[in-house]
Amino acid sequence: MNDMTNWIDLDYQRLLRDILQNGTSKNDRTGTGTLSLFGRQIRHDMNSGFPLLTTKKMAWKSMVTELLWFLRGDTNIKYLVDNGCNIWNGDAYKRYAKVYDIESRENSRYLEDLHMLSDLTQDQFIERIKNEPEFAKVWGELGPIYGNQWREWGSQYETNHILGTTVRRKPGVDQIQNLINDLKTNPDSRRLMVSAWNVEKLDQMVLPPCHYGFQVYTVPIGIVERRKLWANSIGHNEHYAVHLEHADLDERGFPSRKISLMWNQRSVDTFLGLPFNIASYGLLLMIIGKAANMIPSELIGNLGDVHIYNNHTHQARLQITKLPYDLPLVNIDFPESGKLEDLTLDNFELVDYQCHEQIKAPLSN
Repeated sequence: MNDMTNWIDLDYQRLLRDILQNGTSKNDRTGTGTLSLFGRQIRHDMNSGFPLLTTKKMAWKSMVTELLWFLRGDTNIKYLVDNGCNIWNGDAYKRYAKVYDIESRENSRYLEDLHMLSDLTQDQFIERIKNEPEFAKVWGELGPIYGNQWREWGSQYETNHILGTTVRRKPGVDQIQNLINDLKTNPDSRRLMVSAWNVEKLDQMVLPPCHYGFQVYTVPIGIVERRKLWANSIGHNEHYAVHLEHADLDERGFPSRKISLMWNQRSVDTFLGLPFNIASYGLLLMIIGKAANMIPSELIGNLGDVHIYNNHTHQARLQITKLPYDLPLVNIDFPESGKLEDLTLDNFELVDYQCHEQIKAPLSN
C-alpha cells in the first residue's frame, strides 16, 4: 500500500460538515426537507484500502447484494428480499399501495392484477413477495431501472399478466459486457462508459437513476512499478523481481494496466446513500478490473445535489465526531464460468474491517 491514511472517511466527514455549515434549506419530493449544496467531488486511491467507511458500521452484505442484483440485470426485488437486502422494499410497496388506492385503479396499467390486491402493511407485502412467486412477479417489479439499463439497454418486453408470461420482443445492449470487451481490445478508448439514464424509459421506472452513469480510464503500468506490484502480490519485495521484463510478467498473466472509475450522481443522500454508493462503485471497479485483468487505481465520484435530510442532521453531526480506523481489504474469487451474473456473496471476502457502531437513520422515500 501507499499512504495508509484513511482519507475517504476524512473527506466524507469534511463533506458532511460543509453541508451542515453552508447548505441551503430546500424542499424535496419526500416532504422531509434537506440542507443542500451543489457540485462536489470525492476521490479515493484504491491502493490505500477498500472504501468502506469506518466512522459508522456499514451494511456490507446489503451493498454487495444490491450490486450483484444490478449485474444480473434484475429489476425485481424478489432476489433482494430472498438475500436479506431491504433497500428497495419501500419503493416496491409504495408502487403497490398507489395502485391499491381506489382513486388510482381506473388509470392503472395493472388492472389485470387487481384480483391479487388486498390492504397490506409493508411487512405483509414483503412476506407475500418472499413466499408467493406469482405475486412477486408482478408486484416486485420496479421497472427498467439500473440492472436493465446496464445489461439490456433498449430491450422491449411484452407481458401478459393474465397468463403470467413475458416475451422479449427486442434484445437490448449489454453495456457491461461491451465495456469489458472494449477494455480488452481498445483500453485507450475514450468511450468506455455505461449509462443508466434512458430518457425514453424514465417514466416506467419506480425511481429515475440517482447515479446515472460511469466511465472508466486505463493507463499502462511501467516496468518498475509492475515488478513491484507483482512481487508484492506473492509476498516478496521489489528486489525479487528486478530481473523480470514485461514479457516475463505477461507470461505470468500479471496485469499490465491500471483502471480508474468515475461515476456521476445527480442526487446524493449524503448520510445514508453516499457511503453505500462509494463502496458499491469501489467494488464495481474491482470486479471490472478483475474481469479485464487490470489493477484498480482511482475511484472518483462527481456529485450534483449533495444533501442531508432534515431528519439526518443529528446523525451526521454524530458521525463527524468519530475517528477513522484503517480501511479494510476485499478479496474477490471469480466463479469458474467467469460470468459476472454468476457471482454470489460467497465470492467476496471482507478482511480486517474495524468500525464504529451503526448510526441508524430513517429512510426518506
